[in-house]
Amino acid sequence: GARGDAVRSPDRHLRRGRGPLPLRHPAARRHRPVAGRLRPAAVGHHRHAVRPRAPEHGHDRRRDALAHLPGGKFTLGLSSYGVKVASNDINKTGLKIKRLIKSTGRPVRIVPNMTNDLSSAQVLHNQLTRLGGWELLVCSDGQRALLAQTLFVQDIGAYAARDQARPARDARVGMLPPKLAQIIINLAVGQISRSQVADSGSENSPLTTNPAYRQAGYQLPNTILDPFCGTGVVLQEALLMGYKATGTDLEIRMVEYSKTNLDWLATQYPLPATRYSLAQGDATSHAWTDQIDAVACETYLGRPLAHLPAPADLQEIINDVNTILRKFLKNVAAQLSPGTRLCLALPAWNMGTGKFKHLPLIDQLTDMGYNLIKFEHVRSEELIYYRENQVVARQLIVIEKK
Repeated sequence: GARGDAVRSPDRHLRRGRGPLPLRHPAARRHRPVAGRLRPAAVGHHRHAVRPRAPEHGHDRRRDALAHLPGGKFTLGLSSYGVKVASNDINKTGLKIKRLIKSTGRPVRIVPNMTNDLSSAQVLHNQLTRLGGWELLVCSDGQRALLAQTLFVQDIGAYAARDQARPARDARVGMLPPKLAQIIINLAVGQISRSQVADSGSENSPLTTNPAYRQAGYQLPNTILDPFCGTGVVLQEALLMGYKATGTDLEIRMVEYSKTNLDWLATQYPLPATRYSLAQGDATSHAWTDQIDAVACETYLGRPLAHLPAPADLQEIINDVNTILRKFLKNVAAQLSPGTRLCLALPAWNMGTGKFKHLPLIDQLTDMGYNLIKFEHVRSEELIYYRENQVVARQLIVIEKK
């Protein structure tokens, strides 16, 4: 399946991971258990499948199994998730597979492993998602082992451009990574519910622009609001995901930055100008005139901090941020329909002991007219994104208007 590497960078962490998700592919359901030592398996006959075959099937069987692949050198990479095995053992397994393939007269190259899993950059650089290249994934959830092939990989070049090549950037207000913006939008949209296609409300909504959603009869929110739009990262990702976007910010400078960046985005991607609107506005008092289907934003995070301040100073910062965001939540609540979802990136302060200080308003959401959405495998206080040694982290919460 597609690999996202949601937070692969070693200096960024989104807590809390619970191990790899089992990967499935319709044509890769038959497999033998794998635990501890990896055993070599020849590839199957379908180019989007991984069907293990034992070496004892013979030279002709192995040659036939590779016959469907294009000519030239075959490149193979191995990655393991949830399997207790050293990267050196993975490399040894790769060499065994290499000998098996070479015995058929086929040239082959194995991508060496420095860790148990190859990075997205390695998969792209070695062209493992193209014809003649494979990344074979061995995944285990502790009870079963699954074999899968990577078919798609994130475009790290495009992510880097949308993060670093935008013309208007300001490190003083923080720089939201595009991937985190996508996560915030997806959490704001939430579980997609079935509905009639005719109810989508717009011929340009994701429902109508994405054939897969249209055929399945899914309804998606149409307009994403970011009331703290800053330089427009959430807005740009919402547009690329097919949504309309509305952005406001207290500072006119930030509104102008967003417009500059969205104009630049339109030169990189085919985006209609009518898909977004921008305005200056104080989130604690602004009246939005556009339809609001979901709210996705990084809120006010307080003063940037290079080091943890004295307890009294930190408490003053927390109180200031808490007051501003309480006013915002009260203001926007009066303008939302019941059931509207919001995903907010709130500040959480890293105390340096593995613990974080959270905003008091999180415990007061019910009194403000919201329900906190709870997840099955993670607690809300664990959804924290931060860099090593970063004082002000981002805590993601998902709430719903009562």
